[in-house]
Amino acid sequence: MKRWVHTVTTVSTAPPRGLFTKDAKTIARVLASPRVSPKGITSGFRMLLFFINRGGRGLSRARRAELRRATVLMQEMIAEQRRAKRRSRAAGPGHAPAAAGAC
Repeated sequence: MKRWVHTVTTVSTAPPRGLFTKDAKTIARVLASPRVSPKGITSGFRMLLFFINRGGRGLSRARRAELRRATVLMQEMIAEQRRAKRRSRAAGPGHAPAAAGAC
């Protein structure tokens, strides 16, 4: 009897071991990478929030603060990504940016 598990071909997107003990900038960069978050930065952001929420009382104040800094960095990355997407959509297909001084 074949089991459905044999047909699964996805690669795990779990964050590297020990990632959440690093500094905020490293955490944000690694979680935003396509290797860990192939579906985009927001999936890495959700991983971070899941870890913070499940850490509960077990996290020290300093560790919790560092993780919160990582969430702020990731929120900024997500906002920048959305702004870039809006800019490219606003230009529309086939529209080149206006030349300097052309009116």
